[in-house]
Amino acid sequence: MATQKDVAVRAGVSVATVSMVLAGRDAGRVTPLVRAAVQRAAAELGYVPNLIARGLKTRRTHTIGLLSDAVASTPFAGQLLAGAQQEAWNRGYLLLSIDTGGDHALDAPAIQALTQRHIDALVYACMYHREVQLPPLPAGLPVVILDGRPANEDDGRAIDWVVPDEVGGARAAVEELIRAGHSRIGFCTQRDDVPATRGRLAGYIAAHRDAGLDVDESLIVAADDNTAPHGANAAAHLLRRPDRPTGLFCFSDRIAMGAYRAARALDLGVPSDLSIVGFDNQEFVADSLAPPLTTIQLPHFEMGRWSAQAVLRRLSGDDDPQPRIRVMPAPLIRRGSVQTPNVSRLRRQHA
Repeated sequence: MATQKDVAVRAGVSVATVSMVLAGRDAGRVTPLVRAAVQRAAAELGYVPNLIARGLKTRRTHTIGLLSDAVASTPFAGQLLAGAQQEAWNRGYLLLSIDTGGDHALDAPAIQALTQRHIDALVYACMYHREVQLPPLPAGLPVVILDGRPANEDDGRAIDWVVPDEVGGARAAVEELIRAGHSRIGFCTQRDDVPATRGRLAGYIAAHRDAGLDVDESLIVAADDNTAPHGANAAAHLLRRPDRPTGLFCFSDRIAMGAYRAARALDLGVPSDLSIVGFDNQEFVADSLAPPLTTIQLPHFEMGRWSAQAVLRRLSGDDDPQPRIRVMPAPLIRRGSVQTPNVSRLRRQHA
């Protein structure tokens, strides 16, 4: 591997001059001709800086640790990592990632493994919006929670966090059904009591009240798990009713996929007999259903990028004791699963 001494010999200058040029500290100290000679020699020799040696001087490794619960092993959430990695890379930082596969007993040893490699900051990434109980962390280590929030915000540590607008996204989903003429709208949610579940229920209720519609709690059903088979079971419970809903808002695209299956089994067409809106805009699900699913876009890439920006801001000297919190907009993606209710067929069913 080429050294600064090798570059100096090739360029015919001192090692000190090479060090200044490659560190960007040569302005007003060397001529443009000398600078070009050093840069050309470095390129010809394939010189790369020794970040370990630099870290010993600066006490920075330019490495951000990222601990995820199941993000790296779930293609659905991969954009969280992509956003954080791109922002870190653009700012000259490397992202070092460990995924625990959802086993929270591994959080503490994983964080220890990252801090032993002298990371400058830590991003804790969640596959879905939930409350995070962080293990003990080294004092002074900047931390941001990606797609989650700290379970205890009163421990005296400024932990920044970014989450999607669950309430606003759910409200937009239900408003889309209301605009199409639906007034009887079911909600297939899931059982976990987490911020995502609570926020999407709040948005469902808010959209009804904003439109002057009563909320029929019997139209709110919970799937046992956030999967298509359990979503099908929950949707079938609503669709078998004689007064079934004409529109359905689903907690996730996976549950919406199950709702499509339940509708098909009951000889109900989507959207001719039942309009459906999902949540997530999950790749290979939302756009692959027939018809493609109208859904809410989780801003995974934007949240990932913001998380890297947040820790880099802390590293640049921001010592504000108050946590920075970002609620990222979750926009509606219109496709083909919503239309005006088929009133004539409903009348025939009820006759």
